[in-house]
Amino acid sequence: MEVKKALYILQEIAPYLEETPMSVWSRDLPQGIKERGAEVRAFMPKYGFINERRNQLHEVFRLTGMNIIIDDTDHPLIMKTASLPPSRISVFFIFNDDYFISVGRDKEIKEPPKELETAMFADNNHERSIFFVRSVIEALRKQRWSPDVIQCSGWISALAPLYMRELFPDDPSFRDAKIVYELWDDCLDQPLNDRLGALLVQDGINIQAVSDIMDQPVDYLALSRLAMRYSDAIVQCSDTVQPELLQLAQESGLPLLPYTGEEGRIEAMAQFYESL
Repeated sequence: MEVKKALYILQEIAPYLEETPMSVWSRDLPQGIKERGAEVRAFMPKYGFINERRNQLHEVFRLTGMNIIIDDTDHPLIMKTASLPPSRISVFFIFNDDYFISVGRDKEIKEPPKELETAMFADNNHERSIFFVRSVIEALRKQRWSPDVIQCSGWISALAPLYMRELFPDDPSFRDAKIVYELWDDCLDQPLNDRLGALLVQDGINIQAVSDIMDQPVDYLALSRLAMRYSDAIVQCSDTVQPELLQLAQESGLPLLPYTGEEGRIEAMAQFYESL
């Protein structure tokens, strides 16, 4: 497959967050794919401690103002954007006062790190994930942008394959895209609320699609199993992925790119795209 347009739905990206294996990979991969000639866009949450002035975030007014309904409650979407240095890739930040810490533009960064912010929202992390994924989907539909490949990184992006394939199978924004899901260490410290399945059904997802997560807490293994079920390919991004998770990936029958280490990983990923 020739990749002319690539979309990355990401949990974290350096330099907006501290450097971690995930945030560095989420920066380097989009840049590497853009250098190979593709048009690239990325989405990530706008965590409260991200300094808007220093990172030159600007509100995207044509995408701001949409309401995402979760559990019969309207949650307004605020969309901001910045250019990822040095490649100038457009990064779109998803924000809502109900799900992320609200910080003024001129406030110094004194907020807790991302992991602590996630812990503070532990009781509604399931809603945060739904809000984030649905916001990305609605933004793409409004932009009328159709990527060739969509890559999902981190627990907060794991519902994207399910939504795209179950609710929007014929939408031109996703219909012909290959969805790639990344496997990481267990990056979800606390299982998602046991109401996740019920909220997905309320959103229009077929109950059979989420029968194995209904009425029970959803850990990273269960969330990733669900994501892989609706993906087209899998990438192992860490050498310490849970053995049970790696076994599920190997048994899925999907194309799987094993962990390659840091050297040559961008080229390996580009070749993996071509093989899809």
